[in-house]
Amino acid sequence: MDFAAEKKELETNNKVSNNNNNNGNTDHTQQVLDSLSSFTSDGNNNTDREAEERKARDLKAGLHPLKQKFVIWYTRRTPGVRNQTSYEDNIKKIVDFSTIEGFWVCYCHLARPSSLPSPTDLHLFKDGIRPLWEDSANCNGGKWIIRFKKVVSGRFWEDLVLALVGDQLDYGDNICGAVLSIRFNEDILSVWNRNASDHQAVMALRDSIKRHLKLPHSYVMEYKPHDASLRDNSSYRNTWLRG
Repeated sequence: MDFAAEKKELETNNKVSNNNNNNGNTDHTQQVLDSLSSFTSDGNNNTDREAEERKARDLKAGLHPLKQKFVIWYTRRTPGVRNQTSYEDNIKKIVDFSTIEGFWVCYCHLARPSSLPSPTDLHLFKDGIRPLWEDSANCNGGKWIIRFKKVVSGRFWEDLVLALVGDQLDYGDNICGAVLSIRFNEDILSVWNRNASDHQAVMALRDSIKRHLKLPHSYVMEYKPHDASLRDNSSYRNTWLRG
């Protein structure tokens, strides 16, 4: 694949997007582009017929397939209003993508975390996995939780998205997705994995997140199995119908 040509095209598209978003951070843009260049996968280890056919179509079209197809979801609750529907029914699919080009188009048009109201959740999950504790891929797993001041959460979320979509985190097959929870006083990033009882995978994921996000030592990470979240009456989802 001609990554130089692809990178040049992405760089041109990004300049247009940056003009629209008044984002002049060219150094970070270059980091994003460099990360995108490593997102491709030859699919040799993927035996799923549908995924292979999709990748073949993308390659034929001159696109650059990602290892996984991803879906972005959105959840929003109006403070003080009692919800009449379940949390699951309020999770809305925004978009899906399976190529570098598709990712870039989606990401450039997403609202930035700083502009989102509280409380809001953004979910980035592998295709076929819903951002619910009860999903078959999640039910035996858990999540690493990191709390950020609102002024810096957007940058850490972007770095996490790039690491996840680019399959840069250790034990990537054990990862289900990630969530950005916009709250009133802080924002919360969480990375979900499949198996809470696999201590080695859980701790390796923690170290990988720290490394890719370049987290200062002062940041505390907490791991919470999903079955504990189900029992937590104070959790955001469990208070959904109470408003």
